[in-house]
Amino acid sequence: MSAAAEKSPDGEEAEANPRAEAFLDIIGRVPMGEVEAALSACGIGPTAEVAEQVLKSRVCYSRPKSAVRFFRWAAQSVEHTTYAWNLVIDILGKAAMFEPMWDAVRSMNQDGGGVTVATFASVFASYCARGSFKEAVAAFDVMGGYGLKSDAVALNSLLSAVCRAEGGAQAALDVFERTKATVPPDADTFAILLEALENEGNAERAKSVVGEMAIRVGWDPANVAAYDSFLSTLVRSGQCDEALKFLQVMRSKGCFPGIKFFANAVDTVVRKGDYANGIDFWHIMVSEAGVVPNFSMYNAMIALCCNVGSLDHALGFRDEMPLNGVFADSVTYNAILEGFIKHHKAREAESFLKEMSKNEQLPTASNCAAAIRLFFMEFNPSAAISVWCCVVEHSITPAKDSARELIEGLLDFGRFTEVKKRADEIIDMRVELSQYTIEKMKRAFVKADKQQLYDHIARRLKRR
Repeated sequence: MSAAAEKSPDGEEAEANPRAEAFLDIIGRVPMGEVEAALSACGIGPTAEVAEQVLKSRVCYSRPKSAVRFFRWAAQSVEHTTYAWNLVIDILGKAAMFEPMWDAVRSMNQDGGGVTVATFASVFASYCARGSFKEAVAAFDVMGGYGLKSDAVALNSLLSAVCRAEGGAQAALDVFERTKATVPPDADTFAILLEALENEGNAERAKSVVGEMAIRVGWDPANVAAYDSFLSTLVRSGQCDEALKFLQVMRSKGCFPGIKFFANAVDTVVRKGDYANGIDFWHIMVSEAGVVPNFSMYNAMIALCCNVGSLDHALGFRDEMPLNGVFADSVTYNAILEGFIKHHKAREAESFLKEMSKNEQLPTASNCAAAIRLFFMEFNPSAAISVWCCVVEHSITPAKDSARELIEGLLDFGRFTEVKKRADEIIDMRVELSQYTIEKMKRAFVKADKQQLYDHIARRLKRR
């Protein structure tokens, strides 16, 4: 990728421009002290658009002093845009060149049409990236001297920068406490703080912030981000009951979180096996919040239901999926099958396997082995054989465990002719039988006076 077409530090990919390419080649190659002379000698003039493209490149961010030389040189021919001024200030700040950065801020204010909140957002971010929270706050305090209001928008820019830094939640709370008497916070202020507390898992402090939010800005149905972060903090801290209580309060105010929280809640209750709270969260999400669950959420809840034996509920979720534009897959079907097997529901497992076949969903190798074992335990060898036939027909691998369960089950039922037939299939499939299974087979055939049948199997095993 060419220098002019590379991604800028903010991830935006610029379109290649031959003029920008030429300038970037000089900035990246020529010693800093010779940049302006080389630019003048190249015979190409800048434009405001090209200047922006050059300044937002990685080359300029990696060579800040050369970038400033380019900026000064281009200013002799074009009037820089506000965006270009903000870029050069950002370049200097990211390089921790704070004195030149402030020189640029002052020059922009005098000659560049005035600074903006975006200018100071860049200054805040540069200081906070270095952990210099006090300096970021000091920059906030001088905004008035540049004709900008120290209002909620500016405060939120500062808090966002502080919160992005490691361990920034407490520093952001300190800033909030310091400024809230003079800068009225808005809903976004609290959303920023609550997201920081979510990242640090501080549930108790989050409760305090939500209490203050309710007093200062009230309950706003649009403030979904704040509710998402707060309730996610509670469930991840193991306080599902508390989260449900707060959900009831929010519901009474006409407010609900969004899918971010409900996805976190489902993930948490599934990991903890908390079926009761999982169903409560799901009911509120679907019936009251109007949030449409996604595919992974359905599969997670189905797995939870199957794990605790609530298989009717699992089937209900499976049947509901198409209504919300998602469709059960092999993972869904196998989770339900595994649930039937785990809870010894052999009749239901047999019926569900037939449904899976109709829907062209194959059981996993582990479910095949477990189903064969269950059907023999429940005195249904024909169902066990049907599962094995599925393994053979669809080459479901690894088949070793299914083969072992089949042979040992048939031996227990004295089905020696069937054992011979299935052993031939197993050998043809090159599936290994354990020495234990082979010895058990030999003893059973000898005891039943079926030595001739066993000799056929033994010869084939030897040839293999």
